[in-house]
Amino acid sequence: MTTSTHLIRSRRFLPLFVTQLLNAFNDNLYRNAMVFFVVYSVYSSEAAEGLFSAVASALFILPFFLLSALAGQLADMRDKARIIRIVKASEIGIMLVGGAGLLLAWQGVIGHEFTVPLMLLALLAMGVHSTFFGPIKYAILPQHLREDEVLAGTGLVEAGTYIAILSGTILAGWIPVEWAAVGVVITALIGYVTSRYVPEAPPQGEPQPLDLHVWRSSINLIRHTMRDRRVFLAIMAISFFWTIGAVLFIQFPPLAKNVLSASKEVASLFLVIFSIGVAIGSVSVNKLLRGTVSARYSPASVVIMGLFVIGFWWVCSSWYSHPEDGLLDVPTFLAEPLAIPLLLSLLGISVAGGMFVVPLYAFLTTFVDRTETARTIAANNIVNSGAMVLGSVIALGMSAAGLPMNDQLLLGAAMCLFSAWLGRLLVAAEETARIT
Repeated sequence: MTTSTHLIRSRRFLPLFVTQLLNAFNDNLYRNAMVFFVVYSVYSSEAAEGLFSAVASALFILPFFLLSALAGQLADMRDKARIIRIVKASEIGIMLVGGAGLLLAWQGVIGHEFTVPLMLLALLAMGVHSTFFGPIKYAILPQHLREDEVLAGTGLVEAGTYIAILSGTILAGWIPVEWAAVGVVITALIGYVTSRYVPEAPPQGEPQPLDLHVWRSSINLIRHTMRDRRVFLAIMAISFFWTIGAVLFIQFPPLAKNVLSASKEVASLFLVIFSIGVAIGSVSVNKLLRGTVSARYSPASVVIMGLFVIGFWWVCSSWYSHPEDGLLDVPTFLAEPLAIPLLLSLLGISVAGGMFVVPLYAFLTTFVDRTETARTIAANNIVNSGAMVLGSVIALGMSAAGLPMNDQLLLGAAMCLFSAWLGRLLVAAEETARIT
């Protein structure tokens, strides 16, 4: 029996794994249902659509930047399983608000001036919810798993997250918005039930007073966490990866509609391919490394990712758009001559991305003291979210400046080079630590 199969059948791992799947599924079902509805049914301008997509992304990310330090302190100083259950209970209320916003927008009985802010408010609240859940899903693994199981567990969580993203994205693009409104509430209820089965995970050290000062606690947390060069480089490399991912995810819906003349189902297909690829890459790198935590494949992986981004840009630039025929559905889109090269280049981006990022997350939970794992993940989330907000602002600025949507993809390719440099520095630091 493989380590992965063994973990899936274990009470130490399965309830957390399922709870995380439902969390990622619900985030993406709600967020994408909202974005697709607004982009395809409310606005009719590429600039307005790009602006809304960027604002929605920034609002979801903002709580990670502001509250991750507090979330990390709580996770390290309190029982992680209890926090999970509190967070999942709050999700039920948040999704009742978000589902109501989707239903009101669909019925059109209240103007979009009210329903769009209401939906964005629920999205912001889901960002807060995920901020407090985020540090736990990785930090709890070394507490419940053996040392030789942590990389497999991290890979399963990462792969499972993207399978859930895939499922939520498919449903958001294909089911009516009113079904999505009901689905997010039902998923929140199931998520709370599964969270009740996560084994207790008491703090590994003596509880300390919480620092509620947002800026001071964030700065102190980042400074304390990054004293280890390997952790510092891993966090910086992950941050650039998610900046690239944020820019791509912001661009997919308006790019599909305005550059490729494609329907929301095709935009959903792009996100699906991306999610499948990251899941494949996450599992593949674990097999290559054979359970050893190492970044040796990361630099090459992100260089390959950058080459695929350039290929994706080239196909988009060569695409023959014929908007007079209306938006292309999935079968019509797939019949286009460049559709398959487009999807293959997107798959290549995501597979290489998954192989790049998974070992880096394992670094964050294996090279720090167990009493600090959640705070390490929280510090990572702060830096990641700051970089992703910056990426959203840059994407917003490029849209406002009138830069064509497909040309904005080249920003992601350029950032891949910098990520490769950080990955190479991490490999060197890893080799130095091994020698000493």
